[in-house]
Amino acid sequence: MVVRLRLARFGRKNFPFYRIFAADARCPRDGRHLEQLGHFDPIPGKDGNKSLGLNIERIQYWLSVGAQPSQTVARLLGQAGVIPKPPQGLRQGQVKNPDKFAKK
Repeated sequence: MVVRLRLARFGRKNFPFYRIFAADARCPRDGRHLEQLGHFDPIPGKDGNKSLGLNIERIQYWLSVGAQPSQTVARLLGQAGVIPKPPQGLRQGQVKNPDKFAKK
């Protein structure tokens, strides 16, 4: 069973918040999960900051047994200092040489 650390969306339309879960990679985004590890609120509060809460001990446990974080969770964990920051390379869907594929 491949375990992923990923986000599940909650909230309402235009006001999302996310929970960070350890889940089986074959389950859907908001489907069954193994454990809740934290939360992320991308809407800035009155102080202008986005909210991120992590259970660092459990995240380190899941990483130690081979769980793979998604790209977004890896970025959040890198910003929090739990894991090294991922490289700022190409993301999925980006083109390496956009001039080559531009319409003429």
